[in-house]
Amino acid sequence: MKTNPARRQLLKLSLGATVIALTPQAIEFAKAAEDFIKGPPMKDIRPEKLGPHVWMIYSPDGFPTAENLGMMANITFVVTQKGVVILDSGASVQIGEMAIRMIKTITSKPVIAIFNSHYHGDHFLGNQAFVEAYGNIPIYAHPYTIEQIKGIEGNAWRNLMERWTNQATAGTKVIPPTHAVKHGDLFNYGDVRIKIHHYGVAHTPGDICMQVIEDRITHVGDIAMENRIANIDDGSYVGTFKTYAALSKATGEQLWVPGHGHATKTLLKDYGEFLAGIYESCVQAVKDGQDPSAAKALVLKDPRVARRAKTMAGFESNIGKYTSLAYLEAEKEAF
Repeated sequence: MKTNPARRQLLKLSLGATVIALTPQAIEFAKAAEDFIKGPPMKDIRPEKLGPHVWMIYSPDGFPTAENLGMMANITFVVTQKGVVILDSGASVQIGEMAIRMIKTITSKPVIAIFNSHYHGDHFLGNQAFVEAYGNIPIYAHPYTIEQIKGIEGNAWRNLMERWTNQATAGTKVIPPTHAVKHGDLFNYGDVRIKIHHYGVAHTPGDICMQVIEDRITHVGDIAMENRIANIDDGSYVGTFKTYAALSKATGEQLWVPGHGHATKTLLKDYGEFLAGIYESCVQAVKDGQDPSAAKALVLKDPRVARRAKTMAGFESNIGKYTSLAYLEAEKEAF
């Protein structure tokens, strides 16, 4: 069941009047009404240790549903000498609140900063929980990401998450990043330094990767995923390959932490091969004067794609679209 803002306000007013009575029935009603207005709490997910300073709250699901309450993206955090740094805050205020509970099981240090890897809602809509808990902490992102979140994309993603989860994320507010970062920026948190990498358009025009230098761990957001076909609607295959090469050259061997899936040292190689199977098949189709439908047939036959087809989340529903995008980019590069 959905409600509009006016009705929510009425419920809040009714809630305030009812709590005054302090009867058991009133308290139960208050709790139920608050859950309805805000959405239910996210269940706890224990953090996994990735390195001396880095932990990840792993999301087993790649897409938001009413059942998973929107928990579709990993939340990574770095415990430093100066405090805790968040690398992507999750898809709702409820998820952010869960992350705070879990962080407190690891350390008593406060959260002192957030980095948002890009503007898709599952990576920034948890900002609210941290700001409400720790005050006006700095939230860092690429200028393009900040522009998009402050523009129509911020509220568009908030509304989409509510719809996809049947209002489970209700109560979430858009809290945009506050500080712009650029490629090469270095943040010193005492015993840990975090370096920003940006090499142009990849998953989006504003992706940043956060290298935790001392741990040899780099958070790559959605430029690579373990076993989920990535949205590349406003991204670039060529730009993604360029980013992989530049990032690997700049950092050396790393544990690559994706926004979706497990962290591995071979993530860029593995996902890069899959993307290359799509893009290079489309390049060949364009060279041979074949249409997009023929290009899709080539893509599906490519062994780099075929071996992932049965296990990759979202493959069937998205491979057609992402083949079309690859074909269009291949045409553009050819002329």
